[in-house]
Amino acid sequence: MKKVLLVGSPNSGKSMLFNRMTGMNQRVANFPGITVSTHAGMCRDNHELEVIDFPGVYSLQYISGEEEVAVQAFNNALEAPVGEIAAVVCVVDATRLEKGLFFALQVREACRAAGHPMVIASNLTDILSRHGMAIDANGLSTEVSVPVVPVSARSGDGVLALVALLGGEMPAPTSLLAKNEIAVDQNRLRNLAEDLTQAFGPKGDYLLQSHNKADQFFLNTFTGGISFLLIMFLLFQSIFTWASPLMDGVETLIGATAEAVLPWFDDGWTRDFVADALFGGLGSFLVFVPQIFILTMVVGMMEDSGYLARAAVICHRPLRSFGLTGKSFVPMLSGVACAIPGIYAARTIESPRRRWLTYLAIPLMPCSARLPVYGLLIAAFIPDQTVLGGWVGLQGLAMLFIYLFGIVAGLLVVAVVSRFDDADKDDTPFVLEMPPYRTPGFLTLVRNAWERSGDFIKRAGPVIFWVSLVVWVLGYMPNYGQDLGESWLGYAGRLIEPIFAPLGLDWKYGVAILASFLAREVFVGTLGTLFGIEDSEENIGSLADQITASGLGLASGVAVVVFFALASQCISTLATLRRESRSWRLPAQLFVGYGVMAYVVAYLCYLLVGAVV
Repeated sequence: MKKVLLVGSPNSGKSMLFNRMTGMNQRVANFPGITVSTHAGMCRDNHELEVIDFPGVYSLQYISGEEEVAVQAFNNALEAPVGEIAAVVCVVDATRLEKGLFFALQVREACRAAGHPMVIASNLTDILSRHGMAIDANGLSTEVSVPVVPVSARSGDGVLALVALLGGEMPAPTSLLAKNEIAVDQNRLRNLAEDLTQAFGPKGDYLLQSHNKADQFFLNTFTGGISFLLIMFLLFQSIFTWASPLMDGVETLIGATAEAVLPWFDDGWTRDFVADALFGGLGSFLVFVPQIFILTMVVGMMEDSGYLARAAVICHRPLRSFGLTGKSFVPMLSGVACAIPGIYAARTIESPRRRWLTYLAIPLMPCSARLPVYGLLIAAFIPDQTVLGGWVGLQGLAMLFIYLFGIVAGLLVVAVVSRFDDADKDDTPFVLEMPPYRTPGFLTLVRNAWERSGDFIKRAGPVIFWVSLVVWVLGYMPNYGQDLGESWLGYAGRLIEPIFAPLGLDWKYGVAILASFLAREVFVGTLGTLFGIEDSEENIGSLADQITASGLGLASGVAVVVFFALASQCISTLATLRRESRSWRLPAQLFVGYGVMAYVVAYLCYLLVGAVV
């Protein structure tokens, strides 16, 4: 089986073409020796071809660390013996041909040096056709001595022709050197890309024709701000509203599975472990995975549509007043899904100082690891009701307020820190490329959300399992679950109870909070295990209902939410910050500083809510 290496710039439609060529017959893989995620799948129209989708980069002359890893993976792939690679397919955006050709010419030179064939897939040609434009594919192919195939990844036009070409034999590209040239440098390639676009590209500027009106709306001071607020509201409202049926389905499935599996076990410690630790601990956590799926889907829609860059422009002025830049918006929004990719995304911020300030804000963004905790407590204390004619759910509104609290807290911390030194001592201009507006590819969004949810389960699941196992053993012994308060865990919990008693929390919640320092989402699994041991006959039911029945007050619930919103508890985030900052100083400062701040603010909120309620 021969390999087809699929490369291209971000927003070129590369991943959509990959989905079109492979269907759903694909897998996630790490290229040998390189820790970069690629997707591989058998070509559905030619089973002798395996298509490998590499991460999108703008140039083989990388700038960021992410690009370096992706380019290194591609270069390693080119080291395969001649004949193993059917061709390298470079996907270019036909509506932005010059930019795509510059990258394609770089790839051409790499393929020439390695001796592998290459094909240029000119994507989005259907959009040009609708606007009365076209590219001269034959002329461009003749000029660069590389096959150029017009395709539309969305409609499928040209894909069969591309696959048929890949199934045949093609020569490697020849040298671009003229008689009076010694070497081909990047300036030569850039000038050549410009000349080729003028000669063979579409006659007219599609982007200016189609996007100016949209930008006049989305980037307008008034309408842009209103649309931004509405989109953000829909983002957070969707976490509960859209995910609710999926959550109910997962909870029903877990309950039905438990009822089917538990009769297989005789009464005893094995049955108790399966009921309490597995279905009570892991099961309680899995119920909230649909919220992570929906959150990833919505953020992906914003990014693929081209709106995310516009949102960064809208946020530049307000973020600047806090000492940040519009480029901080993307890492901070990425941090809403997970802090780790948010930290990596901060590499695009040129100013070291503003990058450091962004690092301070990202751990306070309400990441998906906190989502199960928030979802659990909201379900326990906020009724599932709607207002404004059913358009706004109270639980979704509560989630919005919690997210806004974390975001505002992050901005305030950065604002205070940024006042200690000169805000402009290493300032750089705010320059951001506006990607074209696109209709997001549904299958690509679903695939990415599915993978992110799966990665979250794979990362958190083993931790929750082992924590649930330890918690179950300590809570089950020495009286075999007869009295949780007299168990080993009960004795240990009472030792730490004075720490959390001022927040109105008993020892069970204290144990769950301490366990969550391994990973925030462990809080839910630990509580599920504890409540399962305490009431093994009811442990399959909703954990939120058990929390309500346990007598936990609203003030204590608010205190827990505030603590989780402000405390820097994620070990993986701290380790990533250490790698990016190349020191343990910043992670240690955040762990201690945010931990103390979280406890103090949680206590004040406990007193305030207790006085009002």
